[in-house]
Amino acid sequence: MPVSHSGQRVTVLADAQNLYHTAQSIYSRNIDYSSLLDGAVDGRELTRAIAYVIRADSPEEETFFEALDDIGFETRIKDIKTFQDGSKKADWDVGMSLDAVTLAKHNDAVVLCTGDGDFARLCRYLRHEGCRVEAMGFEESSSEDLKEAVDMFVDLSEDTERFLL
Repeated sequence: MPVSHSGQRVTVLADAQNLYHTAQSIYSRNIDYSSLLDGAVDGRELTRAIAYVIRADSPEEETFFEALDDIGFETRIKDIKTFQDGSKKADWDVGMSLDAVTLAKHNDAVVLCTGDGDFARLCRYLRHEGCRVEAMGFEESSSEDLKEAVDMFVDLSEDTERFLL
């Protein structure tokens, strides 16, 4: 397993919906995005940090988006879609994957902050292309396939005092 070192250039991509729902369902707490970014960078050179968020018209979300910007994340915002049958859908899987493939060419490592197993194939591809791939998520809800596809998995549940508010 390759190790991280201070000279590595790293991009951090955070799946805010995945992290939010897991932190809420398991701990009834929110993610500390400043600590998450610090843990993901781990003393390396940060080139980009992007948080993928969903706009659902809740009163506190603009404050949250601004806080992400202040921490150092670029925010990519997608509006939630409501279908005729009343179902709702919003996810960033394709957008995150495209950004990861594009940005990996300019970085030594990509850190995906998610437990979503849909990213396992992406991780295997990036590693095949020579990029170090790490994931940060909650053990209880992270896909085994994702954990097996990365160079390193950081379990946020092991340090909730650091990674949760």
